[in-house]
Formats: sequence, structure tokens, C-alpha cells
Amino acid sequence: MHELPITQSILRIANEHGEKSSATRVTDLYLVIGQLSSIVDDSIQFYWDIISKGTLCEGATLHFERIPAKLLCLDCSTTYTLDGELSACPQCNSTRITVQAGEEFRMDSIEIETGD
Repeated sequence: MHELPITQSILRIANEHGEKSSATRVTDLYLVIGQLSSIVDDSIQFYWDIISKGTLCEGATLHFERIPAKLLCLDCSTTYTLDGELSACPQCNSTRITVQAGEEFRMDSIEIETGD
């Protein structure tokens, strides 16, 4: 359910940028989502299809790029990519780890059409 306010924010940002750029419509939005974020692509798409109606963004295609989680072991300084569930360091088996990537959520780019 937390995807609704997130989707509303995406729509607000896309509409603002579209209006500033004198767009006749927003055609594509490129979203980057980290593996460890709790955001569900299908839920974002579901809400998008409903709340974008009647806006510059109606009919725009959402493109989702998933970023893998990268972790750093605080004991042996090994950096590794998470294959599935959160796991201990593959080098020393320590659980003292920190996330370096994988919690992201951002709008990478927007494509628009103009009347020109």
C-alpha cells in the first residue's frame, strides 16, 4: 500500500517537469529501484495506470531498472553482491556488514513530446 504515495510523488514530479518543458505529453519514465527496497514494480504500475488518467502522463510507459545489492564486510573489507536473501560475508562469514547499494529509488529520466 505504500506504493500509492510513492506513485503520487512520481506523477507530481513528472507533471511538473513536463509542464516546465512545455510538453504535450510525457511518454516514458525510467525508474531505478534497489534490490533491497520494498517497492513492488507491479503495484507502482497498477497505481500509475489509475492516477495518471487525465494528466500529461496518461499513457506514459514506466521502465523499471533493478539495482543489485552490494554489501561491504566491516571485518575483512570484502565487497560482494547479494544473490538472494541477506547473507553473511562469503569471505569470512561475518555478519557485520553495511549496505553500499541496493536501497535506491529514483527517477532516472523522463521522455516527453512537445508541440514543436
